[in-house]
Amino acid sequence: MTENRTVIDENGQESWEQDFPWDSKQKGLILSSFFYGYILTQFIGGFVGAKIGGNIVFGIGIGATAILTLFTPLAAKHSLEMLLAVRIIEGIFEGVTFPCIHAVWSRWAPPLERSRMASIAFAGNYAGTVIAMPSSGLLATAYGWESVFYVFGAIGCVWLILWMVIVRSGPDRDRFCSANERDYIMKKIGVGANKSIKHPWKSIFTSLPFFAIVASHFSENWGFYTLLTQLPTFLKDTLNFDLDKTGFLSAVPYLAMGILLGVSGYLADWLQVKGIWTTTQVRRNFNCGAFLAQTVFMILTAYLLDPTWSVVCITIAVGLGAFAWSGFAVNHLDIAPQHASVLMGIGNTFATIPGIVSPMLTGYLVVDQTSEEWQTVFFISAGIYLVGCVIYWIWASGELQEWAKTPEQKAHEMTQHQVSNNNTSPNAYVNEAMDMKEEMK
Repeated sequence: MTENRTVIDENGQESWEQDFPWDSKQKGLILSSFFYGYILTQFIGGFVGAKIGGNIVFGIGIGATAILTLFTPLAAKHSLEMLLAVRIIEGIFEGVTFPCIHAVWSRWAPPLERSRMASIAFAGNYAGTVIAMPSSGLLATAYGWESVFYVFGAIGCVWLILWMVIVRSGPDRDRFCSANERDYIMKKIGVGANKSIKHPWKSIFTSLPFFAIVASHFSENWGFYTLLTQLPTFLKDTLNFDLDKTGFLSAVPYLAMGILLGVSGYLADWLQVKGIWTTTQVRRNFNCGAFLAQTVFMILTAYLLDPTWSVVCITIAVGLGAFAWSGFAVNHLDIAPQHASVLMGIGNTFATIPGIVSPMLTGYLVVDQTSEEWQTVFFISAGIYLVGCVIYWIWASGELQEWAKTPEQKAHEMTQHQVSNNNTSPNAYVNEAMDMKEEMK
């Protein structure tokens, strides 16, 4: 949209023209404007998704974003302010997506299948990035930048129809789900789809394992949003790649991540099923191992600034983030499955701050497109990864938190404890369990 094009007039004179002569600060503002809206609806999306079904809110969120994408070229040609307004509104609708998909998983994903289910879905997220980046470069080169918005907006509208027809909030409402599968899922999860959920707000906001997830999510998103919004510019300005090649090279790291997400999710579940690691160990080791590796390769990218090795380092850094997603991103379902969508909504609110700050900060830091300016950008990302690693290692947990247990679960634990503890008074735990069952009624 801001590329300088050579124009030859009728007299044979060459000149340059741009559709939009935005400077680096305006570009940073445009790239971050989406997140101004995105940050507003994280909590609302999680709360409403838990109440009425995450599938409905999720579908509306992405569908509305797709429709607005179709109007983006018109808004850009009208004015910078109109473009910013459309981007902010898109963010408002898109903000419900991650919390709401957690509401869907909380009703569909048995404990020992959560990593695989979540990682496969997240892999789809990065598969979209892999397709979109090179396709955008090709479409913009062949048919103009407007075609990017029209093509992907239309695809989103088709997706909306399919989603609303096929997907249901839980197995009890899905006509394609067999009775055996439905009973198995609901027994393993232990949460009724229609059950009224009360969120223990004080416990949530004082939970250290939850804040460990938030810190980790913030750190991962800082590196992700920095590269997602700035990698094509970095490759073009610093390493002198052409626009069409930039799209393909920008997609390579996300291809690696998409592939490794499937591997990391399967491996995480396998380690738990085999009893090699506990859930806490899986989450902590996967998450912190990925962050340490990302710290190292971000620093290497900053030092090398070589066309080949920079792409290799960035690819490894982004790709290994797949193991982090099998850590913190699934962790909400471990510590509080009933409240997972709300936890994701709160956490992603904080994790959206990098989407606002990072592009704008880069716009202020990278003014002359020098290698030294880009080194500062990568050093900042590496430092934030390291801080997130330390916090998560200290406070992370993969265990169901006491404040997140349902009355049924507490009653069951009381009964089990009574059976296994022969030295305890025979009526103590049974009476407590019966009291809890009466509360449930």
